[in-house]
Amino acid sequence: MDQISWEEFEKVQLRVGTVLAVNEFPEARKPAWKLTVDFGSEIGTRKSSAQITDLYAADDLVGKQVVAVVNFPKKQIGPFMSECLVTGFYRDDGAVVLAVPDQPVANGVRLA
Repeated sequence: MDQISWEEFEKVQLRVGTVLAVNEFPEARKPAWKLTVDFGSEIGTRKSSAQITDLYAADDLVGKQVVAVVNFPKKQIGPFMSECLVTGFYRDDGAVVLAVPDQPVANGVRLA
């Protein structure tokens, strides 16, 4: 396993945001949702493509807090521009389980 320095890790902006909207993404190669996430006044809203359709219905995601990397460069995914990376963990069957805070926190709060 490659090791990184503390200084390198500090550069990663892992922040909490609340999902405001979920839209279908039929053009995606693998099933995915287009998410709009509110990261508070400092960062604002960002969009992300998330391959989480196996475990999460659109209605279940709206209002859910998620953890995302907000300081990656934007990434073109087909016709969609992803502005952050919503994080999660792969299960053995390939489904992604979202990384989420277990209690509500303010949007935009950085991982401690």
